[in-house]
Amino acid sequence: QRDIKANDSEYNGTFNYAVNKIKTSKYTWYNFLLINLWEQFHRVVNVYFVILVVLQFIPEISSLNPTTSIIPIIVVLGLTAMKDGFYDYKRHKSDSSVNNRSSSVVKDETLTEEKWMNIKVGDIIQLKNNENVTVSCTLRNTEWCFGLVIFAGPDTKLMQNTGKSVLKRTSIERLMNKLVWLIFAFLLLLATVTAVGNTIWERYVGVHFQVYMPWASYAPNEYMSGFLMFWSYIIILNTVVPISLFVSIEFIRVGQSWFINFDRAMYYEKKDLPALARTTTLNEELGQIEYVFSDKTGTLTQNIMEFNKCVIGGTCYGEVYNEDGIAIVPDDSTPNADFSFNKDAENSFRFFDQRLINAITSGDTKVHEFFKLIAICHTVMPDFSPEGILTYQAQSPDEGALVGAARNFGFVFKERTFNTITVSELGTDVTYEVLAILDFDNVRKRMSVIVKDPEGNITLFCKGADSVIYERLGEATDEDIKNATTVHLDNFAGEGLRTLCLAVKRLNEESYKVWKEAHSKASMALEDREDRLSAVYEEIERDMELLGATAVEDKLQDGVPETIANLSNANIKIWVLTGDKQETAVNIGYSCNMLTEEMKNVFIISGYTFEEKWLLVQLADNLLKNVFYVFFQVESEIKQAYEDMQCEDSPRSVLSSRDDLTPVFANGRSIVFQQDGENKFGLVINGHSLVHALSEELAIKFLELATLCTAVICCRVTPLQKAKVVELVKQNQKAVTLAIGDGANDVSMIKAAHIGVGISGEEGTQAVLSADFAFGQFRFLERLLLVHGRWSYMRICKFFGYFFYKNFAFTLVHFWYSFFNGLTAQSSFDDWFVTLYNLVYTSMPVFMLAVFDQDLNDEYCIKFPKLYLPGQTNELFNIKIFFRSIIRGIFTSLALFFIPYGAFVDGMHSDGTNITDLQTLSIVISTSLIIVVTLQVALDTSYWTPINHFFIWGSIGIYFLVTFAMYSNGFLNPLKKICTGVARTAFQFPSLWFTVLLVSAICFLPVVASRYLTSLLWPTYTEKVKAHKAKQRKMKAAESLHAMSEKIKSKFQIKRRGSRARSGYAFSHERGFGDLITTGRMSMRRNNSQRQSQNN
Repeated sequence: QRDIKANDSEYNGTFNYAVNKIKTSKYTWYNFLLINLWEQFHRVVNVYFVILVVLQFIPEISSLNPTTSIIPIIVVLGLTAMKDGFYDYKRHKSDSSVNNRSSSVVKDETLTEEKWMNIKVGDIIQLKNNENVTVSCTLRNTEWCFGLVIFAGPDTKLMQNTGKSVLKRTSIERLMNKLVWLIFAFLLLLATVTAVGNTIWERYVGVHFQVYMPWASYAPNEYMSGFLMFWSYIIILNTVVPISLFVSIEFIRVGQSWFINFDRAMYYEKKDLPALARTTTLNEELGQIEYVFSDKTGTLTQNIMEFNKCVIGGTCYGEVYNEDGIAIVPDDSTPNADFSFNKDAENSFRFFDQRLINAITSGDTKVHEFFKLIAICHTVMPDFSPEGILTYQAQSPDEGALVGAARNFGFVFKERTFNTITVSELGTDVTYEVLAILDFDNVRKRMSVIVKDPEGNITLFCKGADSVIYERLGEATDEDIKNATTVHLDNFAGEGLRTLCLAVKRLNEESYKVWKEAHSKASMALEDREDRLSAVYEEIERDMELLGATAVEDKLQDGVPETIANLSNANIKIWVLTGDKQETAVNIGYSCNMLTEEMKNVFIISGYTFEEKWLLVQLADNLLKNVFYVFFQVESEIKQAYEDMQCEDSPRSVLSSRDDLTPVFANGRSIVFQQDGENKFGLVINGHSLVHALSEELAIKFLELATLCTAVICCRVTPLQKAKVVELVKQNQKAVTLAIGDGANDVSMIKAAHIGVGISGEEGTQAVLSADFAFGQFRFLERLLLVHGRWSYMRICKFFGYFFYKNFAFTLVHFWYSFFNGLTAQSSFDDWFVTLYNLVYTSMPVFMLAVFDQDLNDEYCIKFPKLYLPGQTNELFNIKIFFRSIIRGIFTSLALFFIPYGAFVDGMHSDGTNITDLQTLSIVISTSLIIVVTLQVALDTSYWTPINHFFIWGSIGIYFLVTFAMYSNGFLNPLKKICTGVARTAFQFPSLWFTVLLVSAICFLPVVASRYLTSLLWPTYTEKVKAHKAKQRKMKAAESLHAMSEKIKSKFQIKRRGSRARSGYAFSHERGFGDLITTGRMSMRRNNSQRQSQNN
């Protein structure tokens, strides 16, 4: 409740209501640095490296210059801040475009232009036709109106419902967080080993050096020395914990997201909708999806409804027959029905059954009442264009299609006020008084309108799902009409049409007044208002008379069957969660290849009680687990179960399947199964059954049953049930889930899934605004998962494996060197190399690998969907792969240190001088390291681009350039430790290059050999496809070469004589062209090809 005075800013200001300014940005120019650093230091890794920087300023424990950690942490924090600032700047621009939007506000009895952000609670604003009030809310059906601002800014329903998005993390990222802690534990272990080793060395070896190398005053004994060495080795081995890992991942994901955004193959040209990655943190998760939960209407279908058929009084209209009386599917050549009787009919409207037109023009009362109900029972708003053309603004495409159909059949909805509705009935305008609107919701699944006609008759018109309408029919409905309508409804649903039943009830004045009084009390109740209104609605929506049913067609989107088939081949289980009736959902399941004729069983579950649900789930589970279940065993168990439950009188089927299945038991219900076909199963369950299936007692059992099925369809479900189904799978299955939808009723499941995908459709933008990814058509999901998802997963896995490998290879060189310097924390490399190793020398090659690499192109990724399977089973990066990378890094570090050490420890110049010194050894090791790890990333690269070439070979060139500059004679020598001229001298040693070659060979031969043998003896599916691709390429090359050689032969062919004997005639033996020449009939010169053909 709010206390507001219109246009009284002074009075309204006393309540401190929120202003209308929206703010989705996080930073301002003055607090950006402070807040961003505060957020970044919530990461444990960043705090860890700041502590390292502090430790390096303690001279007693630091053997490295503090710049080795200061520069990397500054670069990492700076790059992250730049990224955060860039995206926040975009949010600032978005906020500014909304806040600075102009609006007309009433001030001092005049209209003045005011910025949207300056509008306050209590202001009166003018809204104009087609002007957006908020997102997905537009003023219709009037040129202008005035509105009083009640809520503004963050208090509005839109902003309240927006809330904070749940932070989603990928499974690889969660694994990475655990591995970082494991690496940190390994670092502590190494530091402990070296500290203990230093203590032992100082006690038994170092004591002999006391004469000329006494202990420092701050380390008077070996124990204190060991303690200080622990912290020294924490510093010197800190690179084993990768500081640039997480910032590199963020920028890699940004690059991968750009590829999604700019993918022309995912651009929906019809609506000018490109694909959009609304988050940059979930790309690799797209390559690990196992479950897809999809809405049907507008997601699998076009959500563009067309009135197709109807049944009125048991008679079906809309079928098309040929001259032989056989039903056919209409096409463009099929003649349309004659709508010339109706001047308001649209030329684009298609209906082929002339019988319905004849019934209307002949005055059939049932048909008239049928279309009168359609024209009255709705919430559609009429709108006239500037040219005077009548259009409709419908809340849902179904209502728009139905009201449009009524218009074309002569019942034109023309005008609506708050208490009247005007319909032109075959050219005569009739105004009805609207007494009550009993609106539709997902629980009621119906809507009703109570009207009074000009004669004073009160009528209730109702439309809704067949299941709820049939339950409320009275004795006035003829059983034959009811049964005939049921048959036609089943036929409509079998064709995949969306159906609604229509019913009517005549009311007298007295009964209506009694009901109206109860309705008024319920609508004004302060507590349980919704429940009381529902009870009042139930009182009047009973004993109705069935008029008929409508069938509206919602065609599948382009490419849906192919997409679902390909995703299924990729071992992705697809669940459709829809509000449509069971038969429609099943038919759509078959038409879009979710359900196939090859499936072993398609179980259809429709139990209404908990006991029924428990029985059918148990039986279906048994059938699935034992496909050769003996018939009489099933029969006896079912009979005994029903006898125990004493529920033989139930009229509903609890478990049924396709019409070709054999019934096992029938006593008012049926339980059937089939044992033919492949070992694939489908499951269909309705909303009534789902209520019990999601209960605590049955949820796990239902999940076990559902996960054994290839396809699952949940029909007549509510938005809340959609979210619960997703949560059930997400919480109990170790699988990555994706939810895709296009409307507001899909938002809950989109947010519940690991990844949410929104389709920009006919139902607004709510789904897109709540999603992680968005595009225009369902078929693009195939490319998003099988191409971009697979590539992103493969790239990030390569990145992680290589990153740990190169860091362990680099860091452990210090550890091996410690056994030759008394474990005194001496660095194997100069400080600048330590600083630049991760930032410059090795960062860009692997970054480009993680952004551009493709083991197979997009065509093969889609053509061979089983390539997607490694992501689902975490084959490319897991604990095993992690330890394999670590072991390779350890082996490489051993080769990097001990081979150069063995080669140079007793080395001498040609003049007999010693060449063994730490700086030379450091250059040999560092050169070997850079070449080895760079060649490794080259070996891992499958798809070479000019960018990859530039950064891979350029990183080696940068290393030599920087090294020469650092060790040059005064050119750049900021560190006192560097010895001038060492690099130039070292690179002149042939032994250095031989050592580098030897180290590279020893490091690479095992890798190349193991990869070759593995691909030869135990090839993966990916390697088989690569071999197939290479074979195809060779065949095409051979065919092209053969075609080129044939072309060359034909062009330079030399004509040979068959015999050396001369012919007896100098002219052709055939008749010549003399007659043609002399008669003038051949006046044009014949070309060479014609002459050649004649000669041949």
